[in-house]
Amino acid sequence: MNDEFYMREALSLARAAECLGEVPVGAVVVLEGKIVGRGFNAPIGGSDPTAHAEIAALRDAARNLENYRLPGCELYVTLEPCAMCAGAILHSRIARVVYGARDPKTGVHGSVVDLFAVERLNHHTEIVGGILAEECGQLLSSFFAARRARKNV
Repeated sequence: MNDEFYMREALSLARAAECLGEVPVGAVVVLEGKIVGRGFNAPIGGSDPTAHAEIAALRDAARNLENYRLPGCELYVTLEPCAMCAGAILHSRIARVVYGARDPKTGVHGSVVDLFAVERLNHHTEIVGGILAEECGQLLSSFFAARRARKNV
Protein backbone atom coordinates (compact mmCIF):
# COMPACT_ATOMS: atom_id res chain seq x y z
CA MET A 1 0.00 0.00 0.00
CA ASN A 2 1.24 3.48 -0.81
CA ASP A 3 0.07 7.10 -0.73
CA GLU A 4 -1.79 6.76 -4.03
CA PHE A 5 -3.75 3.74 -2.75
CA TYR A 6 -5.02 5.63 0.31
CA MET A 7 -5.68 8.79 -1.73
CA ARG A 8 -7.85 6.72 -4.07
CA GLU A 9 -9.82 5.59 -1.00
CA ALA A 10 -10.26 9.25 -0.05
CA LEU A 11 -11.34 10.05 -3.63
CA SER A 12 -13.99 7.35 -3.39
CA LEU A 13 -15.38 9.07 -0.30
CA ALA A 14 -15.23 12.44 -2.08
CA ARG A 15 -17.41 10.99 -4.83
CA ALA A 16 -19.88 9.81 -2.18
CA ALA A 17 -20.08 13.40 -0.88
CA GLU A 18 -20.68 14.65 -4.42
CA CYS A 19 -23.58 12.20 -4.85
CA LEU A 20 -25.18 13.85 -1.81
CA GLY A 21 -24.71 17.35 -3.25
CA GLU A 22 -21.79 18.16 -0.96
CA VAL A 23 -18.46 19.62 -2.07
CA PRO A 24 -16.51 16.48 -3.03
CA VAL A 25 -13.81 16.11 -0.41
CA GLY A 26 -12.96 12.79 1.22
CA ALA A 27 -10.52 11.66 3.89
CA VAL A 28 -9.19 8.50 5.50
CA VAL A 29 -7.08 7.94 8.62
CA VAL A 30 -4.54 5.12 8.42
CA LEU A 31 -2.68 3.38 11.23
CA GLU A 32 -0.06 0.75 10.46
CA GLY A 33 -1.43 0.18 6.96
CA LYS A 34 -5.06 -0.17 8.03
CA ILE A 35 -7.81 2.39 7.46
CA VAL A 36 -9.20 3.23 10.90
CA GLY A 37 -11.29 6.28 10.02
CA ARG A 38 -13.30 7.51 7.05
CA GLY A 39 -15.09 10.76 6.31
CA PHE A 40 -16.44 13.03 3.62
CA ASN A 41 -17.81 16.55 3.48
CA ALA A 42 -21.34 16.85 4.87
CA PRO A 43 -21.88 20.43 6.14
CA ILE A 44 -24.91 21.05 3.90
CA GLY A 45 -26.84 17.89 4.75
CA GLY A 46 -25.91 18.07 8.41
CA SER A 47 -26.36 21.84 8.76
CA ASP A 48 -22.96 21.69 10.44
CA PRO A 49 -20.12 24.04 9.46
CA THR A 50 -17.62 21.68 11.13
CA ALA A 51 -18.63 18.65 9.04
CA HIS A 52 -15.53 18.66 6.86
CA ALA A 53 -14.08 15.38 5.58
CA GLU A 54 -11.03 15.62 7.84
CA ILE A 55 -13.10 16.19 10.98
CA ALA A 56 -15.40 13.26 10.14
CA ALA A 57 -12.42 10.96 9.51
CA LEU A 58 -10.69 12.04 12.73
CA ARG A 59 -13.87 11.47 14.73
CA ASP A 60 -14.36 8.04 13.17
CA ALA A 61 -10.74 7.05 13.88
CA ALA A 62 -10.92 8.33 17.47
CA ARG A 63 -14.09 6.28 18.08
CA ASN A 64 -12.59 3.17 16.49
CA LEU A 65 -9.30 3.49 18.39
CA GLU A 66 -11.04 4.69 21.58
CA ASN A 67 -8.60 7.56 21.91
CA TYR A 68 -8.94 11.27 21.17
CA ARG A 69 -5.25 11.31 20.33
CA LEU A 70 -4.15 9.58 17.14
CA PRO A 71 -0.36 9.21 17.40
CA GLY A 72 1.24 7.31 14.57
CA CYS A 73 -1.77 7.87 12.32
CA GLU A 74 -1.71 9.36 8.84
CA LEU A 75 -4.53 11.42 7.34
CA TYR A 76 -5.18 11.31 3.59
CA VAL A 77 -7.45 14.05 2.27
CA THR A 78 -8.28 15.09 -1.28
CA LEU A 79 -7.95 18.84 -0.58
CA GLU A 80 -5.40 20.92 1.34
CA PRO A 81 -6.77 21.38 4.88
CA CYS A 82 -8.36 24.62 6.10
CA ALA A 83 -7.48 26.32 9.41
CA MET A 84 -10.24 24.54 11.34
CA CYS A 85 -9.14 21.12 10.12
CA ALA A 86 -5.46 21.92 10.67
CA GLY A 87 -6.26 22.73 14.30
CA ALA A 88 -8.04 19.39 14.74
CA ILE A 89 -5.17 17.58 13.01
CA LEU A 90 -2.62 19.14 15.34
CA HIS A 91 -4.72 18.54 18.47
CA SER A 92 -5.24 14.89 17.56
CA ARG A 93 -1.48 14.41 17.10
CA ILE A 94 -1.69 13.06 13.56
CA ALA A 95 1.86 12.13 12.51
CA ARG A 96 1.49 12.78 8.79
CA VAL A 97 -0.97 14.47 6.45
CA VAL A 98 -1.11 13.66 2.75
CA TYR A 99 -3.36 15.79 0.56
CA GLY A 100 -4.23 15.97 -3.12
CA ALA A 101 -5.18 19.36 -4.55
CA ARG A 102 -4.11 22.73 -3.19
CA ASP A 103 -6.81 25.12 -2.00
CA PRO A 104 -5.94 28.68 -3.05
CA LYS A 105 -8.79 30.19 -1.00
CA THR A 106 -8.55 28.46 2.38
CA GLY A 107 -5.57 26.09 2.32
CA VAL A 108 -3.19 26.41 5.27
CA HIS A 109 -0.18 24.48 4.00
CA GLY A 110 1.11 27.47 2.10
CA SER A 111 -1.74 28.39 -0.22
CA VAL A 112 -3.00 31.14 2.10
CA VAL A 113 -0.77 30.67 5.15
CA ASP A 114 1.34 27.79 6.48
CA LEU A 115 -0.18 26.96 9.84
CA PHE A 116 1.72 23.67 10.01
CA ALA A 117 5.03 25.55 9.98
CA VAL A 118 4.33 27.67 13.05
CA GLU A 119 7.17 26.68 15.37
CA ARG A 120 5.47 27.91 18.56
CA LEU A 121 2.73 25.28 18.29
CA ASN A 122 3.26 22.33 20.61
CA HIS A 123 2.77 19.62 17.98
CA HIS A 124 4.03 19.32 14.43
CA THR A 125 3.06 16.96 11.67
CA GLU A 126 4.72 15.97 8.44
CA ILE A 127 2.84 17.28 5.37
CA VAL A 128 2.95 15.91 1.83
CA GLY A 129 0.93 17.62 -0.88
CA GLY A 130 0.15 16.91 -4.49
CA ILE A 131 -0.68 13.20 -4.38
CA LEU A 132 -3.12 12.59 -7.27
CA ALA A 133 -3.51 16.37 -7.34
CA GLU A 134 -4.85 16.49 -10.88
CA GLU A 135 -7.56 13.90 -10.20
CA CYS A 136 -8.52 15.51 -6.89
CA GLY A 137 -8.59 18.99 -8.43
CA GLN A 138 -10.59 17.85 -11.46
CA LEU A 139 -13.28 16.35 -9.24
CA LEU A 140 -13.69 19.71 -7.50
CA SER A 141 -13.52 21.74 -10.74
CA SER A 142 -16.18 19.58 -12.38
CA PHE A 143 -18.43 19.85 -9.34
CA PHE A 144 -18.28 23.65 -9.26
CA ALA A 145 -18.61 23.97 -13.07
CA ALA A 146 -21.80 21.87 -12.95
CA ARG A 147 -23.09 23.99 -10.08
CA ARG A 148 -22.47 27.22 -12.00
CA ALA A 149 -24.12 25.75 -15.11
CA ARG A 150 -27.27 24.91 -13.12
CA LYS A 151 -27.45 28.47 -11.79
CA ASN A 152 -27.24 29.89 -15.33
CA VAL A 153 -30.09 27.79 -16.71
